Amino acid sequence: MSITVEDVKAALSKIVDPNTTKDYVSGKAVKNLKVEGADISLDIELGYPAKSQFDAIRASVIAGLRALPGAGNVSVSVHSKVISHTVQRGLKLMPNVKNIIAVASGKGGVGKSTTAVNLALALAAEGASVGLLDADIYGPSQPMMLGVSGRPETKDGKTMEPLENYGVQVSSIGFLIDPDEPMVWRGPMVTQALQQLLEQTNWRDLDYLIVDMPPGTGDIQLTLSQKVPVTGAVIVTTPQDIALLDARKGLKMFEKVGIPILGIVENMSTHICSNCGHAEEIFGAGGGAKMCKDFNVEFLGALPLTLAIREQADSGKPTVVAEPDGQVAAIYKDIARKIAVQVSEKAKDMTSKFPSIVIKND
Repeated sequence: MSITVEDVKAALSKIVDPNTTKDYVSGKAVKNLKVEGADISLDIELGYPAKSQFDAIRASVIAGLRALPGAGNVSVSVHSKVISHTVQRGLKLMPNVKNIIAVASGKGGVGKSTTAVNLALALAAEGASVGLLDADIYGPSQPMMLGVSGRPETKDGKTMEPLENYGVQVSSIGFLIDPDEPMVWRGPMVTQALQQLLEQTNWRDLDYLIVDMPPGTGDIQLTLSQKVPVTGAVIVTTPQDIALLDARKGLKMFEKVGIPILGIVENMSTHICSNCGHAEEIFGAGGGAKMCKDFNVEFLGALPLTLAIREQADSGKPTVVAEPDGQVAAIYKDIARKIAVQVSEKAKDMTSKFPSIVIKND
């Protein structure tokens, strides 16, 4: 009995992608399917980076197809292809940047910058091309967290090259000023500086640009939300009621300007004692999950309050690169994958496909 393409598709429709929870056929991940006699070959194309899971996905697809009666040699290749997705109405995508993800909090001191840098490193670890924009002009912390110093180079006197470490491109006002120099600037100057950092940095073919947003919901955040083509936003909070109060405001701000919320990260969820390992919910419990329920958004994950996360970020080697196989790094990678999956399921950006209309007077 010979195997048909329909037989293979029927088998693939029963194999579920562990990250999207969709089967590979309905998820449109099956490419270059060929059936020659009893031999089957195909590609699985994921819309999100998942280098660490390629082998497991490949093994599950091969196992599912080998179960077909009369199946011969099964060849499966797995790869990722990240594309551009829609942004706010009226805004065009930036050149060389496929998707911009804003990481925001509404309140300072909840670990937003630490979360942003670890998510950027997690996406890079999964095979994506990633950039990190430090949008906190008053308190730039990404140069220290990424262990990067020096001045950006300029090749044309108008634009600058991003600095890089651990495979992540980064741009920050912190590279252009003295570390002890306070930014005594009014809102319009800060907004202008931020747009220059974003638009005059020569980002190199990014799948994702993570924007570490300043805390709050004022003029700077609103201008950014209206002028920067953002694919989606991630809200960082702690379980504490006061932090959640401000996080809710941040979430509503993005909703007002038409930026989808990709989910909520609960930071400092439980404190783990470094001596005995005892876990204690210092800032309360369940606040992030409740907020997700209230606003019908995804709960991306919870991170513990541990000494190691703070020490690693302060030393310029964040958790994802300091302990790549550790428990906390696994949480960051899981959150990053969920964010990338959310982005991959948004509508494709089709603006590049539209013809430009030119009206001529003959």
